[in-house]
Amino acid sequence: MLLIYQLIISLLLLISPLIIYYRIKKSKEDPKRFQEKFAIPSKKRLKGKLIWFHGASVGEILSIIPVIKNYEKNKNINQILITSSTLSSSKVLKKFKFKKTIHQFYPIDYFLFTNKFLKFWKPNLAVFIESEIWPYMFKQIQQLDIPLALLNARLTKKTSNRWLKIRFIAKSIFKKITIAYPQNKETNTFLKKFKTNKIKFIGNLKFIESHKTKQNSKLKNFYKMFQNKKVWVASSTHNSEEEFCAKAHIELKKKFNNLLTIIIPRHIHRVPKIIEEIKKLKLNYVLHSKKVKNLKNVDLYIVDTFGETNKFHMMASSVFLGGSIINRGGQNPLEGARHGAKILHGPNTDNFKDIYKLLKVLNASKKINSSKELAQSIQFKKNKTIGIKIKNIGEKILKKTIKELDYLINNEFKKT
Repeated sequence: MLLIYQLIISLLLLISPLIIYYRIKKSKEDPKRFQEKFAIPSKKRLKGKLIWFHGASVGEILSIIPVIKNYEKNKNINQILITSSTLSSSKVLKKFKFKKTIHQFYPIDYFLFTNKFLKFWKPNLAVFIESEIWPYMFKQIQQLDIPLALLNARLTKKTSNRWLKIRFIAKSIFKKITIAYPQNKETNTFLKKFKTNKIKFIGNLKFIESHKTKQNSKLKNFYKMFQNKKVWVASSTHNSEEEFCAKAHIELKKKFNNLLTIIIPRHIHRVPKIIEEIKKLKLNYVLHSKKVKNLKNVDLYIVDTFGETNKFHMMASSVFLGGSIINRGGQNPLEGARHGAKILHGPNTDNFKDIYKLLKVLNASKKINSSKELAQSIQFKKNKTIGIKIKNIGEKILKKTIKELDYLINNEFKKT
């Protein structure tokens, strides 16, 4: 089966120049750094101990930022390598001024590239985040006797059912994981079915505050621009959800003349299309990148830059989370909730079942099905008590996570 998997990738590699060209044209690929996906590094491997973290995209990378900050201070670690697969995640990572942490794009899971990647970087520990299961890379990691941790592991019913169709192969892949830390009970059950060596529950990393936006004079001046507005945020929106929120704005505007809706699309390359939709609804908009200071008669404020979501969540009393009206399983609601915002979402939140269960118990979230219902559910007062509770949960999980990784790192460092 692994041979068939490699043959399929071989065939895809034949058309990879066309795929790369298309992705560069669509601003989904870095025209200079795409070679990293073929295990051609653009950074140097320093002498000494290196720990490697891999996450698919923005959400996974942000969830480990507090962990990275901790190990930046660890003198026994000489270099930290972070890999990811998306251009957006590499851009977000640039916002953090790390000293010994570098980023590379994750190599294609083909034997030539995985071999070359591991031979060059020689990680002392590999930590994969959430659902990142790569058969050939896992095989090579095991052969080189590198400890492999699956941190904040997430397996949905849908993905687990796919693995169950090839149960024998799945077991051979999951057995290569040294230890897995599931983020919820559902994942814990599935990991047991696949005979994962060791499983330990420490909580969901999503509860941890990925980064704190400093309340400096520059930020205070920025917030002054919004002080006379009734502000709510539509965050991590996907195709058609901006229109859904714009219609909620039209509905809510009947009640509030000074209303401002902030839209933060999940993928900023979609902004031109979003603007087309807004123009059809005859709404006025500004782009965050234009640094407009006068918001008079502005309906929608579109955030078309990376890594600034948190400062808008800090300001909002109500946050609609995208990926939940369309069938994408929702996006992480905790950043907004951590600042005391009411979380509003559509019916599709399978990616964050456990989190939404807690938010529902805390009366911090509400499911909506229409633009009118969304408009009716928006409030303009924060609930700081809920925010404090979520922050406390996150701090406990961070301490447990570092304790577990410390154990793995110290044990591995003793061997060499």
